[in-house]
Amino acid sequence: MRTLFRLAMTVVLAAGTVLLAGQAHAFSGAFVPTQSVGNRGVDVLAAQYLLRQHQQQVEVDGVFGAGTEEAVRAFQSAQGLGVDGIVGPNTWGALTVTIRQGDQGDAVRAVQVQLNAKDDASLTVSGNYDSATRSAVLEFQRHAGIGVDGVTGPVTWRNLLWHYDYPNFSAGLCDQDPDANGRVNWGTGAAVGQLEEAARRFGETGQGRVPLGDISREHGGSLSGHSSHQVGLDVDVWPIRADSEQCSAGRITWRSSAYDRDATRKLVQRIRASAPGHVKLILFNDPVLIREGLTTHYANHDNHLHVRYCQVVHPSSLYRC
Repeated sequence: MRTLFRLAMTVVLAAGTVLLAGQAHAFSGAFVPTQSVGNRGVDVLAAQYLLRQHQQQVEVDGVFGAGTEEAVRAFQSAQGLGVDGIVGPNTWGALTVTIRQGDQGDAVRAVQVQLNAKDDASLTVSGNYDSATRSAVLEFQRHAGIGVDGVTGPVTWRNLLWHYDYPNFSAGLCDQDPDANGRVNWGTGAAVGQLEEAARRFGETGQGRVPLGDISREHGGSLSGHSSHQVGLDVDVWPIRADSEQCSAGRITWRSSAYDRDATRKLVQRIRASAPGHVKLILFNDPVLIREGLTTHYANHDNHLHVRYCQVVHPSSLYRC
């Protein structure tokens, strides 16, 4: 799944723009991704494992629900942090602990699931910081351009949590735009987890898979043909066809005779339901879906749906819920 974009770069987010610079530290501009109720994905999974590491009782399912919020509040109270139930920078800082080969426990599982999702490590999520886990940490540290010591400390945690995830296409997705920009399907852990869940739920309708266009490059940055898609939170998907062949036939617009409005409506509903409170907007020009409050009109969005996910804390106001 790896692309050719393993380039040493700095990602700096300001006013919604990603600036690429520097060669020494690939992710020196990395910030930890805020997680809150309604999020799902590998970053939520890591937070849950880390909460368990700190003796908080929480189900590890990758879904930030009421139980996870309660555990976060209890942890914040015990640590003397502001109690808001949101895993933001300060809470992440308190949750993450330095671990190395020979350590065991749920913090190790948090690292292992992160490495599997974001660096194709194929580790057994055993909770044992064995030689395979150390080797995977070393590989990621080289990839990130940070100190290479095989120890997961604060800098490694920050860069690993920030790093984008890649979708599992077996979740009911297909790659319908693989050539124009290369495999630019990288997104934040939450964006990918929420997209995968929406695809699974749509798959239950029996109307085919969800055709995925572009998300972002592995480390963000400029993307040909897109003024956005730079921070891992913008996702393009294609509308659904009446013959359910959206993954094998040509792309259509909402005006096409092959367009299935009802199925596309179901897709939009499942995208929203899979990320409650974390869908900033969905741009698509079907006037019926616009009247229903499901999508918003925007120029050049007749043939695809642009989904923008959001976080309660983000450097750019464009991506704040």
